Amino acid sequence: MTTTWPDHLAVGAVRFARPTAKYDDVLSFYRDDLGLPVLADWRGHAGYDGVVFGLPGAPVQMEITQHGARPRIPEPNPENQLVLYLKGAEARDVVVRRMEERGHRPVAAANPYWPERGAVLFEDPDGWLVVLAPWVFGTDPRQGVSGGSCSAP
Repeated sequence: MTTTWPDHLAVGAVRFARPTAKYDDVLSFYRDDLGLPVLADWRGHAGYDGVVFGLPGAPVQMEITQHGARPRIPEPNPENQLVLYLKGAEARDVVVRRMEERGHRPVAAANPYWPERGAVLFEDPDGWLVVLAPWVFGTDPRQGVSGGSCSAP
């Protein structure tokens, strides 16, 4: 498995962004319930509200925005996922307990890959899924990675 960027692509950080029609609920879900750190947030910047979460730290980021009137949000799909690869079953269980204590319940995975490997899924307020996988991708060959290929869908 390749773990370095190509020489011509000098990337220092990665951010993916998506809009929401439920900004305050999504902000609370990721910040308060899941516990992701907020790297930046703003209200009313050229009509945009937004928040940037670190995944983990600053090199990988998720940005959630809302702008103006209720935006047209793509329908959720079971493959719209944020996968958090945790350091073992105990780490997964800590997050699952926290989410359940905050009123969230696990949801069924459409893809059997996840439950077969002990992952637990939660749905955010927009219907997008957070997968809590009890292994770190690329470090445990029993979880679908071997010889540079992956059996994960």
